[in-house]
Amino acid sequence: MAAPDSVLAPPAQAQPLLALLDRDHSILAFNERVLDWAYRTDVPLLERLRYLCIVSSNLDEFFEVRAESHLVAHQRQDDKGVYTVASFERLAQAAHTLVARQYALFNDDLIPTLEKKGIRIISHGDRPDAQRQWVKQYFHREVQPLLIPVGLDPSHPFPQVANKSLNFIVRLSGPDAFGRANEIAIVKVPRVLPRMIQMPAKVAGGPHSFVSLSSVIRAHLADLFPGRQVGQFSQFRVTRHSDLAVDEDDVKNLRKALRQGLQHRHFGQAVRLEVSAGCSDYLADFLLKQFELPRLALYRVPGPVNLVRLTQLVDLVRAPELCFPVYKPCHPTQLTPGMSFFDRLKQGDVLIHQPFESFGGVLDFLREAVHDPQVLAIKQTIYRTGSDAALMDLLREAVRSGKEVTVVVELKARFDEEANINWAEALESIGAQVLYGVVGLKTHAKMMLITRREGRQLKRYAHLSTGNYNPRTARLYTDWSHLTADSALTADIEHVFVHLASHSRLPRMNRLWLAPFHLHRKLIARINELGVAALAGTSTRIVAKMNALTDEALIHALIRAGQKGVSIDLIVRGACMLPAQVAGQTDNIRVRSVIGRFLEHSRVFYFRNGDEEALYLSSADWMNRNMMRRVELAWQVTDPLQRQRVVDESLVAYLQDDIDAWDMAPDGTYTRLKAQGRRRANGAQAALMARYGGVGGP
Repeated sequence: MAAPDSVLAPPAQAQPLLALLDRDHSILAFNERVLDWAYRTDVPLLERLRYLCIVSSNLDEFFEVRAESHLVAHQRQDDKGVYTVASFERLAQAAHTLVARQYALFNDDLIPTLEKKGIRIISHGDRPDAQRQWVKQYFHREVQPLLIPVGLDPSHPFPQVANKSLNFIVRLSGPDAFGRANEIAIVKVPRVLPRMIQMPAKVAGGPHSFVSLSSVIRAHLADLFPGRQVGQFSQFRVTRHSDLAVDEDDVKNLRKALRQGLQHRHFGQAVRLEVSAGCSDYLADFLLKQFELPRLALYRVPGPVNLVRLTQLVDLVRAPELCFPVYKPCHPTQLTPGMSFFDRLKQGDVLIHQPFESFGGVLDFLREAVHDPQVLAIKQTIYRTGSDAALMDLLREAVRSGKEVTVVVELKARFDEEANINWAEALESIGAQVLYGVVGLKTHAKMMLITRREGRQLKRYAHLSTGNYNPRTARLYTDWSHLTADSALTADIEHVFVHLASHSRLPRMNRLWLAPFHLHRKLIARINELGVAALAGTSTRIVAKMNALTDEALIHALIRAGQKGVSIDLIVRGACMLPAQVAGQTDNIRVRSVIGRFLEHSRVFYFRNGDEEALYLSSADWMNRNMMRRVELAWQVTDPLQRQRVVDESLVAYLQDDIDAWDMAPDGTYTRLKAQGRRRANGAQAALMARYGGVGGP
């Protein structure tokens, strides 16, 4: 990769420390970029709705994980430290602005455009008599039997309301059955009820007419309170802090402690309250008091309080022309169908670029190992596998066939804890050796090691990846899988598995950089080395692709290197705290974010010192937690042809993208690129889909 024509001369004197960007505001800015896909008219209509839902899902997780510290500071009126009253207010204002944009797009653009395509969400006021009768029957048959309204009084306190559940608050008039005047009631809506209900075509007058569950309940609230008059009411949803934490130093059985902790996750501290836009101040204030929230934590929304559940509508509508063309990944190009993986890897390493090439190649590698009688042992890490049982079924089959199976299951993978506990118990019950990593660290590394008897020797084969062993997300995330029989690399992987099992000291590693031991230090040393070379007049280059850049030591190392003349391009999908192109400070650093049809997930780090090139794939983002509180891997791709392939597909293509790319300005704002003049626009993901023979998107 060539260096730019002009290189910033080294500064004459040390620059003052540059103020970094705020991490939480950077996360919200990322969601603004995702929301842009819902605005784009070149995106199929139902996919635009899906992106709107993705933003809502992202915001839910943001509040569940990131909001509590700001809220606590506000409640304590703390004006010192990272989290303060002011930080809460700034963050709340930014979140309110983003939510307002979502609902404006939903109501003013997406709903009318859907109706033009014959897809209608029919409100109660727009339903003719026949539809109202059908909805009434549906309510009494399917909904009312599952609802138990709770009237509040001294013996019926405010009920436990689960995280992100749909509820109604109702203000009643007239005495109850005992002649009392308790006026507030709560109706909790079970999660098992579908949020979008498709009406029969003969009743709706078309195949794609829906009613929302909230509108069905709203239209029949009076039926839940016979003899009372329903006055003010509103749907509401509360978001709670849900980052599960246990004191690992104080538990004897981590799996059991997490299982118990999961029972309380849905009832953590409230951090956000969503109500209907027309909710009265009386009811809103009542709820804020119950959940002990300030007014800025209240979100009045002109529509469903949970846009995430609108993905049900996307799934129910049968309109392929309103969705992305189906993309079918090709068979991995470096694999020969029918050829043994073990024979192929003796010829050299294999790279698989997902989702453009099929993750099925990884499953086939494991499948061959399971069925090969010469394979003696299989070791694998599990971070997220989802509910897809294909990989786990193979591991269980390996155990039953007598192979030694060791699985390192990360029980603390956020929001996948329960699934991972279940998988761990299932594997352990049939005799697999199940490990839970190192106390205080999450095992985020993705690796599989196969040990095979070949003659009188034991030969190792391995798989390393930037992504999870999850067949579903492997169709949606960009990642690199690396299959290898390299003896030095596989020996390192063996050492890591032994370390995770026994907590013994690691020997000197040959090819792996491992967090929390080496990775952070090695990256900073490599960056500093290029800075020294740049000062000496050598042409130097760094291009790093990752999901987030928030580690301050790495950021300052990059800033120093840029000031010494290193040309730096950072492709950071999400949060980035390094301000690019600040005059006299980061002139030599460019930051861009690419938001495409697929979620950018691969981590690729490229360093050039004169004619010497080095490229690493990694499981780690450049965040403090990845460097210090996780077991992470980075490994070098040494084959020149393989290295160039990664450079071309994961770096050059994304630096040339002017469809889905956003460039950062010095103040941390992003501007989406547009092709200049008549030059044909370049989209990295679309080009890769076309290269691998699939159907492209926008």
